Amino acid sequence: MKTIASMIDHTLLKPEATEEMIKNLCNEAIEYGFAAVCVNPFYVKLAKKILMDSEVKIATVIGFPLGASSKGVKAYEATKAIEDGADEVDMVINIGALKNKDFEFVKKDIKSVVDAVNGNGIVKVIIETCLLTEEEKVKACQLSKEAGAHFVKTSTGFSTGGATIEDVKLMKSIVGEHLQIKASGGVRDYETAIAMIEAGASRIGASASVNIVKGLK
Repeated sequence: MKTIASMIDHTLLKPEATEEMIKNLCNEAIEYGFAAVCVNPFYVKLAKKILMDSEVKIATVIGFPLGASSKGVKAYEATKAIEDGADEVDMVINIGALKNKDFEFVKKDIKSVVDAVNGNGIVKVIIETCLLTEEEKVKACQLSKEAGAHFVKTSTGFSTGGATIEDVKLMKSIVGEHLQIKASGGVRDYETAIAMIEAGASRIGASASVNIVKGLK
């Protein structure tokens, strides 16, 4: 049986994150047995150095947090991240393009990252649920599946809202067993994390990971 720690991406994406903070994040991930650390691309090499002999994976973010860079830039970011040692990339979709109903572009945008990773890592697609209508959430999940991604993820944690139980359930109803779901943004305690898992999430993105596993508020 999986522990809750083994379902958490221990996350530090603040722009003011220092080397010391990243080292601490990685050491906590080893100590508590988290699935991965999630860091900005700049710190992937450092995380790789610290985590090389551990089971902890390295996740990073692509097109973060707005999703508005070109697909070529996202593809390059993903390629570089894998070269630097990332095992997983969490990319933000082009939210404006989705709202424009330019679905072919959104699919190509996701696929550009999937192709860049080229089977050498996991691709999680951040759809930023707080900015989407229900219809758009459904479409984003369908496009992620069609583009060959491995996960759909609720949120960046940098917008107007985070993960909700309702969104996780909706996403699960669309992707079924084809894709996994990462609930991220605002998950700060054990009870909320468990509720997200029960709703269908198989991964939690959190900065309050230690409090979650200790069952603290």
